[in-house]
Amino acid sequence: MDYKVKDINLAAFGRQEIAIAEHEMPGLMAIREKYAKEQPLKGIKISGSLHMTIQTAVLIETLKALGADIRWASCNIFSTQDHAAAAIAAAGVPVFAWKGETLREYWECTLKMLTFPDGSGPNQIVDDGGDATLMIHRGYAAENNPAILDEPSEVEEVKIINSILKEQLARDNQHWHKVVADLRGISEETTTGVHRLLHMEKKGELLVQAINVNDAVTKSKFDNIYGCRHSLTDGIKRAMDVMLAGKTAMVCGYGDVGKGCAEALHNERARVLVSEVDPICALQACMAGFKVCTMENAVKEADVFVTTTGNCNIITIEHMAAMRDQAIVCNIGHFDNEIEVNKLEKFPGIVKEEIKGSFCPVHKYTFPDGHSIYLLAEGRLVNLGCATGHPSFVMSTSFCNQTLAHIDIARNPDRAVGVYLIDKKLDEEVARLHLAKLGAELTRLTQEQADYIGVEIDGPYKSQEYRY
Repeated sequence: MDYKVKDINLAAFGRQEIAIAEHEMPGLMAIREKYAKEQPLKGIKISGSLHMTIQTAVLIETLKALGADIRWASCNIFSTQDHAAAAIAAAGVPVFAWKGETLREYWECTLKMLTFPDGSGPNQIVDDGGDATLMIHRGYAAENNPAILDEPSEVEEVKIINSILKEQLARDNQHWHKVVADLRGISEETTTGVHRLLHMEKKGELLVQAINVNDAVTKSKFDNIYGCRHSLTDGIKRAMDVMLAGKTAMVCGYGDVGKGCAEALHNERARVLVSEVDPICALQACMAGFKVCTMENAVKEADVFVTTTGNCNIITIEHMAAMRDQAIVCNIGHFDNEIEVNKLEKFPGIVKEEIKGSFCPVHKYTFPDGHSIYLLAEGRLVNLGCATGHPSFVMSTSFCNQTLAHIDIARNPDRAVGVYLIDKKLDEEVARLHLAKLGAELTRLTQEQADYIGVEIDGPYKSQEYRY
């Protein structure tokens, strides 16, 4: 029984919801139909570190239908939908995920996901946020220099990773070198994960090719904007059951995720403030009708705070100490360090109360001066921690890109180390696969029109280098 889930008896429920999702994910189902006979992933071992939801279940079974041997774990301690994990485990795919994992359990699950029954690693990786990539690269570096695992850190998660890698090093001091030798490539789902890959490439630390799925238009503009536009307020309302109309909401960051969040809050008739470091994004926020200001000013008037940047220390302990009583604080960026949760926990005289448990994590923090704030999902993804994440249709576009990326890696296993974009023609094909579901009909260029603007019929409208 090569899996670890909350309750395998939830499998039937999960299967029912997977069937509903398949109907809402036309792109993935079309890819299954197109490539099922060809089996482009036959014999390829794929490890996935991506939220174990109903929508991810459809991705997993698509990769499996194309021939892949799959192992899976979540990329967030709160994002697993237990009935989805149970359904996938019952279908014979090793999955290691449940909602409410401890950090140590999370990283142990990541190691299990990366370790196949014969002790080998994957040929290809589906990553969301870069945790699987991090474990492999840090493990590889530690085999060259074990001293890096003894470097002091105040971050609890780093200590846990180092501990697990030390245990693996003691079992086999060449394990990660052998894993890397068989590893053909990685696909990365999210903005921060891509930034990490590009940073690794620049420093010469990246060990294999990686495909930047996030910056495909049918991912960044669909998942990041439209997905967040749907799921942010779903998470806040499930957690707090408050009316957002009439409240003032502060959205930290106005990238694609921030744009979707600001629009969602505006649609609820909240007054929306935005903070930005980029003058172009700030100007876009102004043109959309939002007030651009700093956190220092927003703490005096906002009722709801949302971080969207993927960066660290966006909402500091000083900000939270100055917030209005009963302010709601949450994050929809990938990691948990946008809000200084560790400093909040250690604030002198702070009183912490659990309002809801791991099924919808909500905690109340009362400061010594008597004012309180509510922190949702412990500063992790509120839309997955307190709700069910993005809807199936928008995830179909993201996961089509993931699937096509892995077919591409399988066909080009010896491509040079680097970070690559999905070809624009494939991006357009993903969009085309979803139009019929929406009842859309494309206008076709005549040859005369195509010649006039200098494009090929059915070709991309502008050239784009494949290399990032």
